[in-house]
Amino acid sequence: MARFDKNTTLAQVSATGLVPLFTHNDLDICLGVLRACYAAGVRVFEFTNRTENSYTNFKELISIAETEMPEMILGIGTIYDAATAKKYIEIGTNFIVAPIMNPEVGAVCQEAGIPWMPGVMTVTEIYNARVAGAEFIKVFPGEVLGPAFVKALKGPMADVQVMVTGGVSPTSESLKTWFGAGATAVGIGSQLVPKEVLASKNFAEVTNIVGYALNIIKELKA
Repeated sequence: MARFDKNTTLAQVSATGLVPLFTHNDLDICLGVLRACYAAGVRVFEFTNRTENSYTNFKELISIAETEMPEMILGIGTIYDAATAKKYIEIGTNFIVAPIMNPEVGAVCQEAGIPWMPGVMTVTEIYNARVAGAEFIKVFPGEVLGPAFVKALKGPMADVQVMVTGGVSPTSESLKTWFGAGATAVGIGSQLVPKEVLASKNFAEVTNIVGYALNIIKELKA
């Protein structure tokens, strides 16, 4: 069961503006990245369901975070179907992110009382996602759609809460462009944890990169 209620999670995504996404088969590396992000000020983290150990690693991270990182809101990403969603809800995911818009996953999340953030590419998909219960939508892939799409979307759907994933860099220029276009939050993956940093397990550098991005976003949201 989720440790954080839906409104708390949604408010934190909006307030922080950055949701790191990461996965790895090695639990120690996952934990190192999670701790580094927490130290930088991250309070919402998407662990992606992309490796053979994703389920067991996520279960461990949920347990460890409860005592060691009590303010960290952990969620699972890359969820395509209702059965997988239920599996992760049972072990305590606080939210579910998907690269697609499957209303069946939305229904499962509504029943569990947790946020569902489906991936969308069109205005019609966004409308259907909202009808199906999505309070936050994930514009994906951001590098294909571009900031102009988000800006144009805000015309007919001014109140839509957008998290852009893909095509976002932890740089001043990139973040200014996306938040200036109307994004409420951004999801960033490998650019927060570069390969060379991961190889050397230099988690302090992850804290530096993430902290820099958070400071920029804080200024943009001020």
